[in-house]
Amino acid sequence: MSTVRIPKILIPNKKVDMQKWSTIACDQFCARPKYWEELESFVGDAPSTLRLTCPEVYLPKGDLETRINDVQNEMKKYLAEGLFDEYENFVLVEREVENGKKRVGVMIAIDLDKYNWERVRVPIRATEGTLVERLPVRIKIRKGAPIELPHAIILIDNPERDIIEPIYAKKDTLQKLYDFELNMGGGRVSGYKIEDSKFVLDKLAALLDADVQIKKYGVDAGIQFAVGDGNHSIATAKVMWEELKSTLSEVERENHPSRYMLVEMVNLYGEGMDFKPIHRLIYNPTPDFIVGLKAALSGEGKLKVVSKDRVEYIDCPIKASLTISGVQGYIESYLKQHPEVEVEYVHNESHLMEALMECGGLGIVLPDFPNNELVNFVVNVGNLPKKAFSIGEPEHKRYYLECKSIINN
Repeated sequence: MSTVRIPKILIPNKKVDMQKWSTIACDQFCARPKYWEELESFVGDAPSTLRLTCPEVYLPKGDLETRINDVQNEMKKYLAEGLFDEYENFVLVEREVENGKKRVGVMIAIDLDKYNWERVRVPIRATEGTLVERLPVRIKIRKGAPIELPHAIILIDNPERDIIEPIYAKKDTLQKLYDFELNMGGGRVSGYKIEDSKFVLDKLAALLDADVQIKKYGVDAGIQFAVGDGNHSIATAKVMWEELKSTLSEVERENHPSRYMLVEMVNLYGEGMDFKPIHRLIYNPTPDFIVGLKAALSGEGKLKVVSKDRVEYIDCPIKASLTISGVQGYIESYLKQHPEVEVEYVHNESHLMEALMECGGLGIVLPDFPNNELVNFVVNVGNLPKKAFSIGEPEHKRYYLECKSIINN
């Protein structure tokens, strides 16, 4: 069976204010609560994906069960009120990102039976280490939810640019489903209904050709997609599907909506696919933190470490993947010895400095990870540590917009 399905996509109808509907991924701006305060004020009481998700900035506040119930009730309310139109199509998505670039993707549904976050031969691979202890909150949100909202992006290794790009070249011939300015400086987003699904399916199937795989990776790795964003969201959907699958017959499993997750597929070599580092902010580190970090790293590179009143450069590997792995490995080992210390993951160096000035702590400025090394690294080395890279700056992360049912109606 194919890894990909044509999804039944739910998009708000014309009565919904799309600027208030579409909001940024829930794991963004955790070190900048003012962002979420401004967004709350802007959205007000309007229908919004802000009400269908649980921004992680609120997780420490202790009212998680209430928030989860509110999210699930709001989903049911929006469905009952007939807020959505349904399209059984692939959808082309054009997103304005920084410097006028356009990031172009296609909304598809992936088969969770073909995904695994462990390093095994499956068509859909994780790219970062998946921490099972981070999943329970996401599982609670998804359990009992009638719909899913993706911020997950999966990547195709397509330097020939012959899958998404030919469709994009003909976008003016496609039916436009939405076109609006995103809130909070997110740029513009447009969506178009794709009629020729066979072209997409055939091209994606060809990525698994053994000769193509050997030419790219030196081995027939059997990889079709690499997760670019939303590793833990896809892992959550996988856990929930495995739990549900055990209660279903073979026939019921075949087409159950929970088996297929809605994601945006983007070409690793497409315009607007700039990989950005995700920096570390350490709250209340002990005086020996930097001493231990220096001992954990070595090499000809230089790693920038900053605080309110100091900038220091320490030796690190030249290769970004080794530096990122070394830093994260040290942090996780350090946290086990110092459970009172907290770490936050911050996109953009200027945001890191703002958080340092506001809250104090120690910032570690991580290097860029080259996007053209990603799939080869996953195939031949393994997963990167969590939060190894970001697709674009935080304002240009994927916004929630489209939905899909995950229950049988």
